[in-house]
Amino acid sequence: MANILEKIITEKGSETKRLDAIEIVKNLFSKLMDRERDVLTRRFGLTGSKGETLEKIGSLHKLTRERVRQIEAASIRKIKKLETLDEYISSLKEAVYQLMEEHGGMIRRDFLLDILTVIALEMKDSENGEDSTSIEIRQAYRNHFDFLLSKLMSDDFDFIKKSDKFTPSFKLKNKEVSHLEELADSLIEKVDGLKKTLTTEELIDMLKQLEAYNRHQDKINLADFNIEPIFKSQVFPDKAEIINSNKVLYSLMQAVKNLERNKFGEWGIANWQEIKPKTVNDKIYLVLKHEGKPMHFTAIADKINEIQFDKKKANAATVHNELILDSRYVLVSRGTYGLKEWQKS
Repeated sequence: MANILEKIITEKGSETKRLDAIEIVKNLFSKLMDRERDVLTRRFGLTGSKGETLEKIGSLHKLTRERVRQIEAASIRKIKKLETLDEYISSLKEAVYQLMEEHGGMIRRDFLLDILTVIALEMKDSENGEDSTSIEIRQAYRNHFDFLLSKLMSDDFDFIKKSDKFTPSFKLKNKEVSHLEELADSLIEKVDGLKKTLTTEELIDMLKQLEAYNRHQDKINLADFNIEPIFKSQVFPDKAEIINSNKVLYSLMQAVKNLERNKFGEWGIANWQEIKPKTVNDKIYLVLKHEGKPMHFTAIADKINEIQFDKKKANAATVHNELILDSRYVLVSRGTYGLKEWQKS
């Protein structure tokens, strides 16, 4: 099979147009009635917004929740029976298949949607002047790809929605991933035992030291197509060469349940305060730790708000109170605080 991914990188415009999810869906939806199109568009957020509930769509069309569900299901069946369906989705199907093969047979849904959106927006020659960095445009593409994969390609790819080991992911049909499950268990156990956050490079090195990795190297060190240009997008926070040369392991890190990264790009167990800081105090500690130097309490508050750990805004007075009350912080000069642990080094 010719490598469509390498064609995309070398030929760009001519190939990426065949992977334009919005254009694919537009062509397929042209075979539907107006109400069918509207129901699917609203249900799957194809305008770039969140998908709407059956109740909301029903109220707009003066239909019951059950009737909307029936229209949704019937419309999808109608599309899947089109003689022209394969003509529109064959290139996308081939690209997704090769991406999954390159990543060990399974990819976290969000990671795959990011890759496909980068291909559709950044790897193509821009002819229409669209702002490819627009949040709305990116979300619309992601939602279109998600719809195509989950609803029209379910015979080719499995959607792992609920799993004890992985976040929502797409998997090749009938692909055995027990080796990835074993690696996931070993990785979580190792990280949890260390009790400290790790960089991407450190986590990949750790994976390569696991016994499970040595047992399954033949399933991990796969044919290595160079798709590094795709990973140079700012969508991906790590170095493109690191991702490209460790595709299976990097993809696994993305998919493992309860393994997450914080705003500083460090990996750890999801419920650690350094991964998901819940209190202002947690955020203060993280900011000081990564700044590596004492800061005025107002600057700390500004930094917390700039990073946007969550939707809560930090108040300078609250930050000051936390710094005064917690023994982890020491006053260096008027209004300026550092970490007490720095005094030990």
